[in-house]
Amino acid sequence: MTTMSFAGHDIDHITESDVESLAQRLETDEYANPFDGLKDWHLLRAIAFQRPDMVESYLYLLDMETYDES
Repeated sequence: MTTMSFAGHDIDHITESDVESLAQRLETDEYANPFDGLKDWHLLRAIAFQRPDMVESYLYLLDMETYDES
């Protein structure tokens, strides 16, 4: 399975179909090694921070929780 690799400035050019493909790979979780899955997870997370509208449907894949550090 092939993972995506983007630099920070490339996130501006990601399309909805790119995000959908990324989410499908994360859902099937059939990576050759765990590091490829981690790369995709970090990419989806970076997209979520920079373009949250693109990943609204896939936030469950990020398992992000709010923490009270007080």
